[in-house]
Amino acid sequence: MIHVLAIITAKPGKRDEVLKHFHANVPAVHAEKGCLEYVPTVDVEGAGAIQTAFGTDTFVVVEKWETMDDLKAHAAAPHMAAYGAKVKDLLASRTIHIVTPHKG
Repeated sequence: MIHVLAIITAKPGKRDEVLKHFHANVPAVHAEKGCLEYVPTVDVEGAGAIQTAFGTDTFVVVEKWETMDDLKAHAAAPHMAAYGAKVKDLLASRTIHIVTPHKG
C-alpha cells in the first residue's frame, strides 16, 4: 500500500477557494482504480502545544493507493490536470511525500 501526504499551501486567503475546487474533483478521484482514501485535512483547533499547526492557508491531503502504478495513473489523469489548471494561480506551494508502511 502507498500512502501520500500532500501538503498544499494556498496564497494568503485562498485556501477555501482551492478546497472548493478540490472537493469538486474528489468523486473522480474516488472512482480511480486503486484509490483507497483521498481526503483533505486541516489543523485541529484547540490542540495547543501538542501539535505543530500547518496554518490557515494550508491543508494536507491524506491519500492511500493500492499500488505505485495506481498513484502514477492518478497523477496523469485528465481530471487532475484540469484541477491543477484551476488552482495553479491560487497556490503558494505544494509538497508531496510518498511513503509506505514499515514492516519491522
